[in-house]
Amino acid sequence: MRSNYLILFFVLSLSMACNSNKKEELKIDEKVSLYNDLNGNPVSLEQFRGKRVLVNYWATWCTPCLREFPSLVKAQEILSDDNYVFLFPSTDHVDKIKEFNKKQEYPLQFLSLNQSLDKLNIYALPSTFIFKTDGSLYKRVDGATDWSSVEIIEMLRSVP
Repeated sequence: MRSNYLILFFVLSLSMACNSNKKEELKIDEKVSLYNDLNGNPVSLEQFRGKRVLVNYWATWCTPCLREFPSLVKAQEILSDDNYVFLFPSTDHVDKIKEFNKKQEYPLQFLSLNQSLDKLNIYALPSTFIFKTDGSLYKRVDGATDWSSVEIIEMLRSVP
């Protein structure tokens, strides 16, 4: 009986310790620059307040990320008059991102991420965050998506 209480105490202690390390959710009003453009200039989500923002975290080695790029390019084109900004941060080295884009020539705004993905609660790629014009998070999408599908375009257009 006493060992059951000890096990219960241990499990509760462990669960409380895990909860105390809860990470902050990404917010568009971050004053700190999480990103740099490919020339080393700081980029903050705060710059885009008043716009709808799609932030797609990716990597050059991530096959699902690479598969969804054509649909992201198409979605960006479709939504070009809908007050959207598309951003593509990666933890890859800037030279690797530049080399990738030189081969692909995607018309996308690639960025370098200044911190690890786990600090943003991102544990798998691709991971996409969609922000409303007021800066609040509207939706998070984990995994590859057909961003140019009719349903997704309608969802993106419905973002306030």
